[in-house]
Formats: sequence, structure tokens, C-alpha cells
Amino acid sequence: MPIIILIAVLGLLRYFEIGPVANLSWWWIAALFGVAFIWFEFIEPLFGLDKRKAHDEMDRIRAERVKKTFERKPPRK
Repeated sequence: MPIIILIAVLGLLRYFEIGPVANLSWWWIAALFGVAFIWFEFIEPLFGLDKRKAHDEMDRIRAERVKKTFERKPPRK
């Protein structure tokens, strides 16, 4: 995700010609788009990073659901 933010910031800085980025070629920014594409389409699935994030999210949701379930039940007499 940081690479997407970097691409957006560099693109805006280049578009508005701010600072040293004003002289930067658009090809550098396009190359970052290529790197981001390769990362999200090939490298992340290759190492299972996308699945791990999904599993962590599901575990968090499951833990919250269990916590809510046990908090709502009245104690038995």
C-alpha cells in the first residue's frame, strides 16, 4: 500500500511541477505503476501474503463474534 501512496504523491508533485520532482520523467512514475502491478498480481499471491491478510481478518471477526456471544448470555442459576 505504501507504494500506491508514493505513486499518487509523485504523480501529483510531477503534475503540478513542485520541487525537484518537476524535472522527473513520467517514465519513472509509470515504472512504479509497473512495480506495483507486479507486486500485487504476482509476488503477493506467490508468498501467500494476500491469503494471510484475509485469514487474519477472518480470525479477528470470529474473535469479536465469540466475545459478543459470551457477553450477551445471562449467567445460569
